[in-house]
Amino acid sequence: METKKGTIGRRKEAVARVYVSKGTGAISVNGKDYKKYFSLMYLQNQVELPLKTVEATDKFDINVNVAGGGIKGQAEAIKLAIARSLIEINEELRPSLKHAGLLKRDPRSVQRKMFGHKKARRSYQFSKR
Repeated sequence: METKKGTIGRRKEAVARVYVSKGTGAISVNGKDYKKYFSLMYLQNQVELPLKTVEATDKFDINVNVAGGGIKGQAEAIKLAIARSLIEINEELRPSLKHAGLLKRDPRSVQRKMFGHKKARRSYQFSKR
């Protein structure tokens, strides 16, 4: 069982390192099954999406180390990392993954708080008198 070099996916503050090897389709995140780690169904679907796109749900075992951010950011970081690792394994999968929009890193992040504001864009309440 050969282990591929780890690929990295990022989203917001979350960073995911993914290691893919030939196997039966087991996905573990930080030592837990991904269905236990991500209790919400739509987050589980985010993690499975690259594998479903290339019809390889039962061909690879995936081991993930993820840190930072919230669970949504972590799930989307894992999605990007899995898609990148599938391309490293087989370059012919690139068009189908690209068409599904799985290779684009989502650059949106939290805007910083500016001085003179309560939050990033929210100002203090205006008082005329």
